Amino acid sequence: MTTAITRLYRFSASHRLHAPGLSAAENLATYGKCNNPFGHGHNYVLEVTAAGDLDEQTGVLLPLAKLDRLVEETVLRGFANSNMNVDVRQFKHLVPTTENVVLVITELLQQNWETYLTGVPARLRRVHIQETDRNGFEVKLNA
Repeated sequence: MTTAITRLYRFSASHRLHAPGLSAAENLATYGKCNNPFGHGHNYVLEVTAAGDLDEQTGVLLPLAKLDRLVEETVLRGFANSNMNVDVRQFKHLVPTTENVVLVITELLQQNWETYLTGVPARLRRVHIQETDRNGFEVKLNA
């Protein structure tokens, strides 16, 4: 039987939504107040879900300390308290919409999963980021 765990992480970061290929009017029409030249910030809530079979001996899906270390070292160190447009290399040429943020975070977690969770049969299944009370974005991965 497959079991899942979702772990929550919080971080604050700022960004400006601006596509260099669009005119000032097009950027304003597309991003509205989020195109503010000075940027704006959010207090994000990141949810990371892993799923798989429980370890028969320990009764756990995965060691939480290992998952926490993965998220801390590969995501939070780069994103927390950052200006994503400047400080996160993936956004040098990519607009840091939260749709793109969740994709980049998912990619970072997938790329580093085996390094941090070697031998753990559980796999990354879902990454969700809540930007505001009304806006949340997620990636669901196949089982």
